[in-house]
Amino acid sequence: MTEESGVSAKSHDPSTLPASAVEGDEARRPTTLASVRSAAAGVKELNILIALIILCTFLSFASPYFATADNALGVARAFSLTAIAAIGQTMVIITGGIDLSVGSVLALAGLSTGMLLAGGWPLAPSIIAGLAVGMLFGVFNGLLITRIGLPPFIATLGTLSIGRGLVYVLTQGYPVTVPRGETMLLEIGQGYVGIVPVPVIIMLVITVLASLFLSKTTLGRYIYAVGGNEEAARLAGINVNGVKMFVYTMAGLLAAVSGIILLSRLVSAQPSAGLGFELPVIAATIIGGTSLLGGEGTVLGAVLGAAIIGVLENGMVLLGVNTYAQQAVTGSVIILAVSIDIWQKRRRSRAA
Repeated sequence: MTEESGVSAKSHDPSTLPASAVEGDEARRPTTLASVRSAAAGVKELNILIALIILCTFLSFASPYFATADNALGVARAFSLTAIAAIGQTMVIITGGIDLSVGSVLALAGLSTGMLLAGGWPLAPSIIAGLAVGMLFGVFNGLLITRIGLPPFIATLGTLSIGRGLVYVLTQGYPVTVPRGETMLLEIGQGYVGIVPVPVIIMLVITVLASLFLSKTTLGRYIYAVGGNEEAARLAGINVNGVKMFVYTMAGLLAAVSGIILLSRLVSAQPSAGLGFELPVIAATIIGGTSLLGGEGTVLGAVLGAAIIGVLENGMVLLGVNTYAQQAVTGSVIILAVSIDIWQKRRRSRAA
């Protein structure tokens, strides 16, 4: 952890630690400090929501096709995959780590389910197997980081290549088509409940559950504690390695969920699925207010960050912006979001 992270931990995370690890007045005011943290997170989410509203307002005037129900639902369905994976990525980055393997896990999980369906397996076991593949990759990432001691960037960069290599070996570069008649699978990625796409509903359910988990459970508070000050969390009796194993496993599981939804939408497992997927996922997390230094971030912020990326990409398509320029704009937004985060942390450090 950097000195900057240590300073942030003192002002941000004592409320997430057991009282035995907190000194002086802080030990007697955990509820107040938790309220301050919650209020700060709420302000950050409000700022992101305002930015999203401003962006939508601008695009509504810039293109007559943007502010339509069909386009809005299409955009929501498109960014739902990014948002679901970003929720898992948020948990990882809150602990001070990062997961670069989400794109490969997405592809491998979808491919696993698709190959089993093509081999005659029933739908439910095929989906469970795909989810299990994602979780196993997450466990593998966690073991590399906690047991071998590899930095998260290196460990997940390696598993990114391993996963993508397995996809190409299994497919030989050809897509795996889902057999006809799998109508229940198609409902996952292409169905609607009323006018709302099923992927959007899945995203909203996961968002609510993950938000409650991080804010209301002991393990959720431990995740913030590990990211805020890992050594203090360890001295307080928190199983730091266990927390890290959990967040990487969840990141793998949620990437697999996105992979199965994508399989349902395309009705085939594409070997190129998820290429570069880690970029928008990490971008959504950072734009949503999660600090790369750890200890800060919310699920709702990550979902709003994914919405901003989805709306921005949709708007640029409607305005006829060049594809290469779109990538440059997305990269610029990431740099701006991280720069603002670092500037805010330095300002808080000086104030403290």
